Amino acid sequence: MLAAPMMDDAPARMRRAAAAVSVVDLFTIGIGPSSSHTVGPMRAAYRFAKTVQAMGLEPSLDGLRVELFGSLALTGKGHATDVAVILGLSGWEPEKVDPAEAQALVDEIRRCGALTFGAGKRIRFVEAQHLIYRIGEFLPAHPNALRIIGLAGERVLLSQQYYSVGGGAIVLDGEDLAAPEHCSNFRLRFPFSSAAELLAIGHENNLRIYEVMRANEQSWREDVETLAFVDRVRAAMLASIERGCAQGGVLPGGLKVRRRAKALHAELIRTEATVDPSRIFDWVSLYALAVNEENAAGGRVVTAPTNGAAGVLPAVLKYYETFCAGATLAGSRNLLLAAAAIGALYKKRASVSAAEMGCQGEVGVACSMAAAGLAAALGATNEQVENAAEIGMEHNLGLTCDPIGGLVQIPCIERNTMGAVKAINAARLALRGDGAHHVSLDAVIETMRQTGRDMQSKYKETSLGGLAVNVVEC
Repeated sequence: MLAAPMMDDAPARMRRAAAAVSVVDLFTIGIGPSSSHTVGPMRAAYRFAKTVQAMGLEPSLDGLRVELFGSLALTGKGHATDVAVILGLSGWEPEKVDPAEAQALVDEIRRCGALTFGAGKRIRFVEAQHLIYRIGEFLPAHPNALRIIGLAGERVLLSQQYYSVGGGAIVLDGEDLAAPEHCSNFRLRFPFSSAAELLAIGHENNLRIYEVMRANEQSWREDVETLAFVDRVRAAMLASIERGCAQGGVLPGGLKVRRRAKALHAELIRTEATVDPSRIFDWVSLYALAVNEENAAGGRVVTAPTNGAAGVLPAVLKYYETFCAGATLAGSRNLLLAAAAIGALYKKRASVSAAEMGCQGEVGVACSMAAAGLAAALGATNEQVENAAEIGMEHNLGLTCDPIGGLVQIPCIERNTMGAVKAINAARLALRGDGAHHVSLDAVIETMRQTGRDMQSKYKETSLGGLAVNVVEC
């Protein structure tokens, strides 16, 4: 059995806890199907292309080689890592490429056997020769790794190794693995590295958790810019629900998974007059299905905190705006900011990468974030918000990542519906209490981290265990 290397991550955890995590690190508007396997590699390839150009090496460049390691090699085909790398080398970023045109762009490159490197020089690129899957090879720093090499004949002009560390974040080998692209070590107004510190800050300054997060964002940008970013994230989340509800057919990849959101939406509209309180959960499930079917089809979604878990937070946001009395735009903003504060704790103290943590690091974290956000939007105290986040994760501990065929479809799509419903339940349980509870959020995050380290690699986004080997692909 292939196994990822075991690493002593205590130094990395300490550095990570010191790093500042912005709301823009938690939410990225990109394309599916995977933040770590699609968005991250696309960013790495794009960054490599821009580095070559900045170093003045492009005139000598006449060849490229890309090597995928670990989980990227094992499930890269199903997660569209190949497509992402080709687009990134061609000068596209996940935030800017049109999902509707992405496949056609790649198909043309494959047909011609050449790409326009960084949107500049034409370079020969034959995928079978120049994109290599190092099956069974894990690099020691992280399970998601890729190496990109620029050549002048047989001479190496530049070789760079990147790690896709979760949520679309990338780290160049030699950089601090705990501090991806947008993270910074400068001091925030209210720095926190634990839920206990976050609660203490709120108490000492009479601030809600979303207000702490909003104040910290001013270290990067003006408050009006942060709110504009949060509004764009909200709009993108709601738009992904709308698109998912409008699209039928079969998802790509070979499993022939039928898209269900469109039919379910039509059925709920048709039976609108039915009196059944549980129908609310049918709607919530629909919202999550719609987003994750869009993600599986390579559509535009928001990493929250990853693409594999992209449906949980939008579903809970839509639930708040549709079914909660008194819902406001300010409440939606507070929901997303509080969720980001909780997500920052997971990035600081553990990981949101399924290749490190299993799906507890994706759907589990998304559930925890959404529960906290909903509780905050509904007027919860900080202690109740922390309790909601703790409940959301406690009952996702040990959740494995075992996608059938390496595709972000089964069990990923339905798993998001379960995460969304759990998040609502967690928020409501917390709101019925006074915030006092036995298990702290810090304790449950540490438990998740330890569980992820103890989990065998076959259950961590390699498709070598679980449902991936016990269900026959059709």
